[in-house]
Amino acid sequence: MSSAHKPSLFSSYSKYEIRKRNPDPKSCALLVIDVQNHFSSMATPILSNLNTTISLCRNASIPVIFTRHCHKSPSDYGMLEEWWFGDLIIDGTSEAELMEALDCKGVDMVVEKSTYSAFEKTGLKERLMEMGVKEVIVTGVMTNLCCETTSRDAFVKGFRVFFSTDATATSDVDLHEATLKNLAYGFAYLLDCQRLKHALSNQ
Repeated sequence: MSSAHKPSLFSSYSKYEIRKRNPDPKSCALLVIDVQNHFSSMATPILSNLNTTISLCRNASIPVIFTRHCHKSPSDYGMLEEWWFGDLIIDGTSEAELMEALDCKGVDMVVEKSTYSAFEKTGLKERLMEMGVKEVIVTGVMTNLCCETTSRDAFVKGFRVFFSTDATATSDVDLHEATLKNLAYGFAYLLDCQRLKHALSNQ
């Protein structure tokens, strides 16, 4: 996998960002997707933004939920075995662990998943509903795979979606910006660390 991109200052997705809104900390949760050792080359460049986002949400009493992608047996490989043969993340290996520099505390919820969407067979929807969550902020890796699929799934399940432009990453800037275009067009409100800080400071 190639190293993470750095989004350009004048990003091509901006023309699709015609809808803008601020998250409501009273009904919001932060999802931190798959920031694991397996993805360290992509996640390391955005760790500062990720931890800033986590800190901003903690300070606003927004629950922080982490996901960890892992496979426990061939029975849960699904189509990922065909697509990523030889590159699956096996539970119990160091590759499957969350990155040490990530601001994940022992009390934080960690949801294990075995496919792109954090909602598939994880009970995440039910947990969020029990918590009174109506909105999610999506961060993590990879922008165009697990982050995008989780965002689309959240939208379809009735959650308002906010997607971070600078606390998500993937292997290529074109893939990153393609996701931002698609999500801004039909699924999610975009934000970054500065916009989130401004939004939460005005609550």
